[in-house]
Amino acid sequence: MVLIGAIIYSFEIPNYFSWIDKITKSYSGAKKTLAKTGLAIAYFNPLWIFRHLAFIKLFSGNYEQINSNLLLIACWSFLANIPISLIANYLIQNKIRLDWRFIASALFSALMAIYYALSETIFQ
Repeated sequence: MVLIGAIIYSFEIPNYFSWIDKITKSYSGAKKTLAKTGLAIAYFNPLWIFRHLAFIKLFSGNYEQINSNLLLIACWSFLANIPISLIANYLIQNKIRLDWRFIASALFSALMAIYYALSETIFQ
């Protein structure tokens, strides 16, 4: 998972955050805050969680467990973490400078990675 973070996530996430800044540049006030927060939450959606869980299964040799049930678990995991994700992504997108956002997001994602790994047990 460290390699996935270093190779895929470290490329995707900063580029996506930069795109969020570009697309919301003309917005102001509450519209900008809501757009930036919403777009960040949209990125870390059930399919992203599913991909994360699939990587865990792949690297642990449990290929047969990558199925539609894992997608259902990802959906429940996403729905359950919306309140926490909303607050964290609001802070990351609206209170932290762009050049520090990836680090802040990586720290939050590290905590969420533990939650995602446990979500299979919680939501099964």
